[in-house]
Amino acid sequence: MNETEHQTPRTTEEAKELAAAAAHELLARTGADSFDALVVLGSGWAGAADTLGTPDIEFDMAELPGFHVPTAEGHTSKVRSMWVDDKRVVVFMGRVHLYEGRSAMEAVHAVRTGLAAGARTAVLTGSAGSLRVDIAPGQPVVLRDHINLTSRSPLAGPSFVDLSKAYSPRLRGIVREVAPALAEGVYVCTVGPQLQTPAELQVLRQAGADVVGRSIALEAIAAAEAGAEVLGLAIVSNDAVGAVIDPAEVERARDVVTRRAHPLGDLLKQVLTRV
Repeated sequence: MNETEHQTPRTTEEAKELAAAAAHELLARTGADSFDALVVLGSGWAGAADTLGTPDIEFDMAELPGFHVPTAEGHTSKVRSMWVDDKRVVVFMGRVHLYEGRSAMEAVHAVRTGLAAGARTAVLTGSAGSLRVDIAPGQPVVLRDHINLTSRSPLAGPSFVDLSKAYSPRLRGIVREVAPALAEGVYVCTVGPQLQTPAELQVLRQAGADVVGRSIALEAIAAAEAGAEVLGLAIVSNDAVGAVIDPAEVERARDVVTRRAHPLGDLLKQVLTRV
């Protein structure tokens, strides 16, 4: 990989050009003409790929132009081509975050690459802390909206993108058909890596947020700008309001997601077969 392939894009068009180069290599390596959907797996979600569909080929995403290896716990650097029923899906089994020192452009590179490879559906997953007493650890939440508190955007230039329906009502309807009991909620995205203070959590709750995390929102913006349908799904890993977070609690929160990974993969499979 040459030096220019690791330079941070400065404009949306530069980011799309780098994603197109990565998509070209992705398609060549997988032998696919195109993909129907892309999936980004959040922290602890890697096991979902085992029940999502039939694996085709897997390799390290850092071998593609513009990609960096995730450094956060619970994320892998693998990208996998899969068959989900009759649909070809590219699964990124980890992501990079702003708190890893990456730019907003770099944080959404996987999504842009999947879209450049033909995907028109973007499934964005992650773990999150609950801001509601009725949404407990281990419970998946379908995202209906987000609040982006990162002060960053994956867009640069006069790209005025309508986000009023960033999280596809049609895809959320499909999830309701598959799993009617799942809660819907608003995801608030912060930079991290520090967690929120009690006062900050109170402000987030008053602002209408239901769960809090450090990903998804920027990826949803990039996907919406490209005209893709977005499904956001976060699993609650911890009680963000009532619990004291220490190293042991962080590990327990990660275990909550890991234990739920296989049924979450089955849920995504049922949704994608209906898209």
